[in-house]
Amino acid sequence: MVIPPQSLAGSPGPNSNGSTASSETRPTLVIETATAACSVALLVGGVVTARAHDVVGRGHAERLVPMIASLPGQGRAPRILVDVGPGSFTGVRVGLAAAIGLSIGWQAQVAGYSSLALLAAAAFDADPALARLAVVLEGGHGEVFMQGFASSRPDGLLADGPLRSLLPADALAALDGRPAIGSGIRRLAALDPAADLREALPDAGDARLLPPAFATLPPRPIYGRAPDARTLAERGLA
Repeated sequence: MVIPPQSLAGSPGPNSNGSTASSETRPTLVIETATAACSVALLVGGVVTARAHDVVGRGHAERLVPMIASLPGQGRAPRILVDVGPGSFTGVRVGLAAAIGLSIGWQAQVAGYSSLALLAAAAFDADPALARLAVVLEGGHGEVFMQGFASSRPDGLLADGPLRSLLPADALAALDGRPAIGSGIRRLAALDPAADLREALPDAGDARLLPPAFATLPPRPIYGRAPDARTLAERGLA
């Protein structure tokens, strides 16, 4: 379903090409498929002009193209911003394939952003009192993806440590008093229900909040953990 902008989806934020959002007038199509949520948005001048968001679990490939087509002008834009992970292996690849395919057909620029940075930016915007937090996403094989972030002015967002794939107990210990935001918090809640844990899924419209440095990643996947399959050389057999 298409969700109309909510009071223009908030105040303008930085865009993905290094300019301030207020000076960027070209539309940007944002594609978000890295988690159970599937969402798209059109940004113009740092303002969400249209968006669609649904929690689909699986089936991003079936939902994404119709969702883009439901946007004004069928979502066509000269710039495309896509979540490159970490998150669902299949979801990340679905979003990237669509972004790259559309960029070829539309002769559009394409860049990436991290699901973790998007959730952090949205959390800091929703709760200005927050100074530090950790984003925790489902990571597969009983682990979670985790990265710390800090609120910074005037930049708005700083990475506070590297992306890691951790067992829930190790992630809980690494919080160090910070609140945790994301889809992986249920695994931490099972260990410590009293911890400050806030469930959230990425929303394409929140890409307006990303500082330029976080919205100009190469359009290739960030998997967050080593692949299960290894070459013969990697296994020492060749």
